[in-house]
Amino acid sequence: MTRLGAARRILIAGAGGGYDVYCGVPLFLALRAQGKDVHLANLSFTYLGDTDAVRTHPVIARVDARTRGAERYFPEQALCELLSARGIDAPIHCFEKVGVAPLREAYAELAATLDLDAIVLVDGGTDILMRGDEPGLGTPEEDATSLAAVAGLASIAHRLVTCLGFGIDHFHGVSHVSVLEAVAALQREHAFLGAFSLLPSMPEARVFLDAVEHAERRFPRGSIVNGSIASALAGEFGDVKRLARTERSELFVNPLMCLYWTFELEALARRSLYLKMLEGTETIFEVSARIEAFRRAAPIRPRRPMPL
Repeated sequence: MTRLGAARRILIAGAGGGYDVYCGVPLFLALRAQGKDVHLANLSFTYLGDTDAVRTHPVIARVDARTRGAERYFPEQALCELLSARGIDAPIHCFEKVGVAPLREAYAELAATLDLDAIVLVDGGTDILMRGDEPGLGTPEEDATSLAAVAGLASIAHRLVTCLGFGIDHFHGVSHVSVLEAVAALQREHAFLGAFSLLPSMPEARVFLDAVEHAERRFPRGSIVNGSIASALAGEFGDVKRLARTERSELFVNPLMCLYWTFELEALARRSLYLKMLEGTETIFEVSARIEAFRRAAPIRPRRPMPL
């Protein structure tokens, strides 16, 4: 929050798509309460062609509480609906799942339209911190596309990455020894801006909890990431079964999931071993193929146990 003190117009954007924008809601509300002009965006997994969202760019659709369509899966509209019920008119600018080149162009146009001086990419989990040679990368395609796209916008004065949900990516094969190693490396570059807790007593956290529960009622498949964070906020611990699709998996819900970890975006982008390979990609499929090609050629480091 201190780092964004000089910023006036801020975009909080879900980096990895799906429900990532929900992890930005507490930040959105806190910055808004400071009198800043704050906007929401998300790399969307919704089939936006099945909605009546207003197209503002070839790969951006503006979603609000009145948008209709995509009844089986539309977390952005559900969030707008929840915020609207609390008197907050907050449309979400939804980016299509595309490659780095069109996504950067879309970010640039949105930044110009909103006259932004800050962009905060929000990751639900911590896999956006992986540089590429770790034993597991989680689900890197969308995170890497967003990171590369915004890394190319040097005219934006403040560009940050924040992660909420430490430990959740174990579900997707990430070693949290690798996560802490990444934090340490960024600390050496003075690019780790610290961590702070989201507490259940905070009004922003209560809205987040309401938003997660509202989305779970609308779409029972839900979000493993946000559900785990919500459970941790409620003080639950261990193998908490919140969603039917995690019944055969072992989770480790714990208080560390309620920490925001924040980093300078440029330093995080420089640390990646493969991000430059994604330049010029037009589709998310090209992104995926290039990451796979990198992984086939790279010396993957062995998994290390956490000595705790």
